[in-house]
Order: sequence, then structure tokens, then C-alpha cells
Amino acid sequence: MTPRECLTYNGPATSAQLSHLRSLLFAPGSDERKLARALVSEADGVIADLEDAVAPGEKDAARALVARVLSETETSCARLVRINGTDTPWWRDDLAAIAGLPLDALVVPKATPSALQVLEDTGPPIVAIVETAQGLRIAYETSGAPRVAALTLGAADLGAELRLEPRADGLEILFARSKVVVDSAAAGLRPPFDVVHLDTRDDEGLEAETLLARSLGFGGKMCIHPAQVGIVNRAFAPSPEQIEWARAVVATYEEGIREGRGAVALDGELVDLPVVERARTILATAERTPPL
Repeated sequence: MTPRECLTYNGPATSAQLSHLRSLLFAPGSDERKLARALVSEADGVIADLEDAVAPGEKDAARALVARVLSETETSCARLVRINGTDTPWWRDDLAAIAGLPLDALVVPKATPSALQVLEDTGPPIVAIVETAQGLRIAYETSGAPRVAALTLGAADLGAELRLEPRADGLEILFARSKVVVDSAAAGLRPPFDVVHLDTRDDEGLEAETLLARSLGFGGKMCIHPAQVGIVNRAFAPSPEQIEWARAVVATYEEGIREGRGAVALDGELVDLPVVERARTILATAERTPPL
């Protein structure tokens, strides 16, 4: 098989349905109970994991399980599958097992342009995990690869490679977080998904980390337990105060346009087009998500 002789998916080829996802919940592809539970959770999207969560000897059984559960389970969430890296011997069999599924996206680990070039140019959107030093350096180039609809940051592998020491304030990955946000925006992608919060019992820490990620420009976060989903969804939903501000900004600006003014003031602050675009983004998000 040559690098371009890979399987083509029959799933949707648009990334529009990914634009407002806030929470992506990982579920082991080898655990039917956890996968089924994830698919009926509050998560905006569920990632059936065929990579890290599945031991090498269990790959075949996991592929069959994922294909069956995803095809049989009724769910309102987006369906994603994380395949094994394209530098492993398992990814082709992953693709073969899920080729007929109605997937909303494919999640590819250790993503770089060279790692993605073996995949077909058509098929479901790709969520590319940036989790190596090289991947971080060329995240913008990865953003422009065919089918890539979003980036997400993987802190565990990246941290091990860079010898980072975890901090409560997250400063050890501040540069990495900001870079994937900038590269996503520059490439015209939706805001990226933030790293997983490993302590599933630390609700306060998860909320603080999610709000930090939101303030840095992220649009969602990956989760590893259903209990994390509600916190993440609420943190990425506009607050009532933000919605009220956004409505006032848009109304003030539109009134100014009708009067022939391109810039107006609201409560003493300048309202120009960049401010209005931010307000419109808040309102668009509010239409799709419940407020805090």
C-alpha cells in the first residue's frame, strides 16, 4: 500500500458541526460500558479512543466494539474516533474498522503535515492533536492540511518531551496554549480545544483551568470523565452579563450605522467593528449553548 492508497470515509465532509463544540469526552474503545455511558452524557462530542486507552493486544477487539457501539447507539452528541498515530502499525486497521461509520470527525494524535499526508483528502473533518515539540513548531502548517478542522493541545506527551514540570497556574504550557490559539486563528480554524484536566475529583481546579483556557482564546476542552463535562460546558457558555453586553453593543453599533457613524460609544467606551464582531460571536455562541 502506497502512502496515498488509504481508505476513504463515507461520513460527512463538512466541519460546520464542529464549530460550537465545547466539550470532547474521551471514552476507551475497549470498554463498552464507558463508551455507551459517554454517548448519552452531556458532552458535545465523544471520542472513542483506539490509541492510548487500548493495549496493543486489545486493538482488534476494540475496533469491533467501537464500530458496533457507534452504529447502534442513538446520541445527540458528535461522534469522533481517535485512531493510532500514522507512525504506528495500527492506524490502517483503525481506518478499515470505522470506514462505514457516520463519523463527525477523526482525531489524529501527534499531528504534523507529514503525519497527515497519508490520509485521503476527502472524508470527515480532522481534529489534530498537537503534542510534540515539532508539532508545536509547525502547528500553523498542520492547520492548513486537508480536512483539518480544529487543533487540540496534548500536554502529557509534549510535557514529557520538553521536561516540563506541572504547575498549579499552568504557566509551563502557556506558550504552547497561546501558539495553538494563534495558529488556529491565522489558519481560519475554529478556536482549539484545551488539554485534559487529569484530576477527575478536582472540580474547582478544572473550572479555574477551563476559564483560563477560555481567556486565552480556546473554544473548548477535552475531558476524561463525564463528571467534567458540565463544568466545561458552563465555563465555555456566555454568561448572562456577557450576553446583555453583546446585545447592547450590536444595537448601539447598528444604530450608529443607520446614522452614518462607523464608531460609536457605549457607556463611555468606543464601539468599533472589532468590538462588534466579538459581541456577535458571543451572541452566536449563546444561541447554541445555555448560559452560565
